Amino acid sequence: MPWPEAAEPSGGNAGDPLAARLRAAGCVFAEDEARLLREAAGDDAGRLETLVQRRAEGEPLEYVLGWAEFGGLRIGVAPGVFVPRRRSELLARQAAALARTTASRPAVVVDLCCGSGAIGALVAHAVPGIELYAADIDPVAVEVAAANIAAYGGRSFCGDLFDALPLGLRGGVDVVAANAPYVPSEAIALMPPEARDYEPLAALDGGDDGLAVQRRVVANAREWLAPRGTLLIETSRHQSSATAALLRGAGFTARIVRDPEIGGTIVEGHAMKGAP
Repeated sequence: MPWPEAAEPSGGNAGDPLAARLRAAGCVFAEDEARLLREAAGDDAGRLETLVQRRAEGEPLEYVLGWAEFGGLRIGVAPGVFVPRRRSELLARQAAALARTTASRPAVVVDLCCGSGAIGALVAHAVPGIELYAADIDPVAVEVAAANIAAYGGRSFCGDLFDALPLGLRGGVDVVAANAPYVPSEAIALMPPEARDYEPLAALDGGDDGLAVQRRVVANAREWLAPRGTLLIETSRHQSSATAALLRGAGFTARIVRDPEIGGTIVEGHAMKGAP
């Protein structure tokens, strides 16, 4: 899952007392946040104060608002559920591009380690009519994902990776988009407080080298993929070669795809013929 993102201060009206209060609390994009909080509170001054207090105390803005912007969509989030990052739009874009190539029938797409279901929702929004499934080990996340993908006919399931999915999908999935946790355990302490103090550890911690969950995804993906299916895994730039090596070791091709503008990195894998 994501690493901390660099941010630059926003401009705006320096005379706004609400923005000044947020800036003093450490909010980098204070003017933008002030506008969003006012929008969320409407004409209720008491509600605005409650929202501002929560944000000033360090709670992630997305939890305070109840949604996160992702690929132009408003994705519902809830406290304790992983907040989608812009870098993951690359994973969704690539999954959508692959889903469009399944011409004879609707593509079967799985959003694995789905969190809020943002990846699946964006893919389904871009490619109407896909058969969408989402899975996560966290029941709260699964409930949130269910709400976010319901409009697209998607279904969410709770369980450990592929074990959560209906058995009837085995051997028939066209695209697996996996945003498994990939932050090395020791690096969790280096993440921004909004992530390490509020988001679930299971959605961040990728084990000693950050690849522990990715290994399990790769090891079990082949039996779930259709013959021409694709496995997509989000990773970090400096871990991408190691992630690619995992795929090759399991009988996949591996292509690293990057989007420097949003800081996204994924590895795309296709099962090689004749591989065990």
